[in-house]
Amino acid sequence: MFITIDRCDDYEALAGVWLASVKASHDFLSEADIEFYRQRVSSEYMPQVEIHAIKNGNGKPVAFIGLSEDNIEMLFVHPDEMGKGYGSLLLKFAINDKGIKKVDVNEQNTKALEFYLKHGFSIIGRDATDGEGKAYPILHMKIRD
Repeated sequence: MFITIDRCDDYEALAGVWLASVKASHDFLSEADIEFYRQRVSSEYMPQVEIHAIKNGNGKPVAFIGLSEDNIEMLFVHPDEMGKGYGSLLLKFAINDKGIKKVDVNEQNTKALEFYLKHGFSIIGRDATDGEGKAYPILHMKIRD
């Protein structure tokens, strides 16, 4: 099967992938905080980044990555599609095609942390709170040269 990575601004469909992925992988978030972020993801966060997605045969996004100038701002894979290499493909695209070198990861998201460490990133800093000031520590990572 040939997989393509294309620009995508279908924020509603992307938000569905985001929500399913967060519920499957962010067990450290409360339901109230998931709802807090859900209300902002498509209206505030997504419009600020360049989003590239992998779509299924029906044209629906199943995985996506959001990029800023030199940072991966978001990378989410629908739980039904996890384990198929989509996250790795999106990460390689960001590094090789877009020149991205950095990513921020929730410290409690151990699977994401392991994923980035496995792909050559190292921790270069830590904030005690996330960008919204909530008590979810953020690890700053950079690809090792």
